[in-house]
Amino acid sequence: MSQQSSSQTPSSVDPRRDPELAVDVLLQALPYIEAFRGAVVVVKFGGNAMSSPELFDDFAKDVVMMHRVGMKPVVVHGGGPQIGEWLKRMGKESTFIDGRRVTDAETLEVVQMVLMGKVNADIVTALNTFGPVALGLSGTDARLLTAKAHDPALGFVGAVTKVNPELITRTLSMDLIPVIATVGVDESGQTYNINADDAATEIAQCLSAEKLIFLTDVPGLLEDVNNLDSLIPRVTTDQVREFISSGVISGGMIPKMAGCIRAIENGVGSVHLIDGRLPHVLLLELLTRAGVGTMVEASEPQQAQSQSAQSQSAQLSESDPE
Repeated sequence: MSQQSSSQTPSSVDPRRDPELAVDVLLQALPYIEAFRGAVVVVKFGGNAMSSPELFDDFAKDVVMMHRVGMKPVVVHGGGPQIGEWLKRMGKESTFIDGRRVTDAETLEVVQMVLMGKVNADIVTALNTFGPVALGLSGTDARLLTAKAHDPALGFVGAVTKVNPELITRTLSMDLIPVIATVGVDESGQTYNINADDAATEIAQCLSAEKLIFLTDVPGLLEDVNNLDSLIPRVTTDQVREFISSGVISGGMIPKMAGCIRAIENGVGSVHLIDGRLPHVLLLELLTRAGVGTMVEASEPQQAQSQSAQSQSAQLSESDPE
């Protein structure tokens, strides 16, 4: 979106002290609520927002609010810090290659225990504080995420080869929020640790999601990594390629931004990179004019193709008796 928002969050506006601002916040939200009603929005949850009790609570409130106003949020989560903490308790050091955790058989057991038994349950419980709105799932349920070994050097780290959307769409049809732990399984039943960014991207593509949102530990895409005020609020896929070529995008941001391009080229309406360290960052990004992060969208020819693909997908969904 266009520029950074003020420091005030929706929950910090006191209508008694500033009624005009309170009304403006509500009126700003109205067109976006109308535009996104019925839209599938895949949210990858992780980073500091997952570790802070206050930000965790804000995240839950934001997702429930999205659901209440008619969006169809799908939460996809990892749990790297929690996994690392449990491995440390066991006296086991974590090793990483290109940002991915080397996962031997013992580590895989911890990954499954933490993601499926702890983190997923915590998110579902937080969402269900506001009523029975969320259902916990994992990539192994109904073979939601089929995977294969990503790289032998990484052990049981998987790359998604197929997404089975039926369990997700059935959950959405019951007016529930799917919360998906990123553990996958291959044809033989072997489980794998799946990178949450990769899983969210594949799920968003499979669902032809209107939006894919990554909660990160940075403000978004920065023109100058040393200047937090150099946020690029809106960018096209062609511009992303130019930024990669010119070096504006470098290092670990290259695979993330390449993933954004891939998602959009495979039917996702837009991809958002937002700072999960900000209170109520989801609502600020989705329901205000200014937004708070970076929105990546298709270049014009791609927009036409994407709209056509989404229209065809909608027509197929309407004709499906299920």
